[in-house]
Amino acid sequence: MTDKNELAQIGVVGLAVMGSNLARNFARNGNTVAVYNRSPEKTHALIEAHGEEGNFVPSETIEDFVASLERPRKAIIMVKAGKATDAVIDQLAEAMDDGDIIIDGGNALFTDTIRREKDVAARGKHFVGAGISGGEEGALNGPAIMPGGPKESWETLGPILESIAANVDGTPCVTHIGPDGAGHFVKMVHNGIEYADMQVIGEAYQLLRYGAGMEPAEIAEVFREWNSGDLDSYLIEITAEVLAQKDPETGAPLVDIIVDAAGQKGTGRWTAINGLELGVPITGIAESVFARALSSSTAQRRAAQEGQLPAGTIKALDVDKAEFIEDVRRALYAAKLIAYSQGFDEIKAGSEEFGWDVDPRDLATIWRGGCIIRAKFLDRIRAAYDNNADLPALILDPYFKSELEDLIDPWRRVVVAATQLGLPAPVFASSLSYYDSLRAERLPAALIQGQRDFFGAHTFKRTDKPGTFHIEWSGDRSLTQTD
Repeated sequence: MTDKNELAQIGVVGLAVMGSNLARNFARNGNTVAVYNRSPEKTHALIEAHGEEGNFVPSETIEDFVASLERPRKAIIMVKAGKATDAVIDQLAEAMDDGDIIIDGGNALFTDTIRREKDVAARGKHFVGAGISGGEEGALNGPAIMPGGPKESWETLGPILESIAANVDGTPCVTHIGPDGAGHFVKMVHNGIEYADMQVIGEAYQLLRYGAGMEPAEIAEVFREWNSGDLDSYLIEITAEVLAQKDPETGAPLVDIIVDAAGQKGTGRWTAINGLELGVPITGIAESVFARALSSSTAQRRAAQEGQLPAGTIKALDVDKAEFIEDVRRALYAAKLIAYSQGFDEIKAGSEEFGWDVDPRDLATIWRGGCIIRAKFLDRIRAAYDNNADLPALILDPYFKSELEDLIDPWRRVVVAATQLGLPAPVFASSLSYYDSLRAERLPAALIQGQRDFFGAHTFKRTDKPGTFHIEWSGDRSLTQTD
């Protein structure tokens, strides 16, 4: 139902699928919701189709929309990222009063959120960048929400966001992440982990399909079984559904009909770029971004196939099928742990760089429900940071270190098998290299420093005494201490 005379507790601007579902979620949970869309037809369609789900207050102008909100006004923007978001923020800030709150619920680049928060604060209003995960279903039935912005805004927004968030063991999957861009930064890294998780699941499928010769329906059953153990997660669950699906037109496995070129909207790429900027080796995440880019390089791939690039010697799988499936399961678990560990490393580095004081325990808690990367082992991740909030790396927690003792040999066997089969496994392989780099006593970086000193006099440090040194490479090869 609708009531133009009743003031709304929250407003939603932008009524495409995500915005409409979010508005419906608010209404279903007892909130009166103001709704506005630049095209009034979408507002009318929402009210006509779902007006009986709760109390909606529709408006056809920004001014009417703002007037329909109780104070302090709270309006969440669900429009396309970029200039469209800036335009709506400007309209709302112009129409609102001091102390009102503008929330951006889209996938904004966190540096844009930092800029917007400063601009809106200068105009006397609050701005909150809130990461919302769970897709269309989550928006309607309970997402994980990652709001940043001023702490005062959270005190006002907290109860209403808790009313619509997913809930696990009585705990709402939402909390205040930190100031200005912290919420959107954490959501960005969440999506980066998601990229790596999806890619390594794809690699596991590829190995079972073309290494073990299994059909999609059979692999679907394997994933269903995996979802009952350590790999229990939303992405494993939906993978089984996708692999079991037949194409409605041809009856063939749907996965064989879908073009093998993966799309992306930017958050994974932003995560990889920011990892480079912070100097954090998020190798599995970066490889997953590159894998999507390579999959979409269709002309180049076609040329390589037509040109018959040499494959070398391809060996058929010569191990027991059941043993191979179990090896792939364990390797998948190991690579997923690396993705989460690297993601938490980036969040820690970003928090330190921007002074956000993000608590990793909060993330492990709210990511347990609603979001795309929700997984059983997030409880273990939370316990790891409860035991030691200053873990140098997640995989150094005693529990995960013990797990990796059982996973490392199958992981190595799978990477070797992929190489011998000629099947690409970039995240399996790069994650293993990252793991081995962490545990290596010496890395070839010593040689790289020697090379840098040779061609650019970049200097080096020694293992046997303090200071910075340079070799007179073009002269008598003597050693000079530079500090």
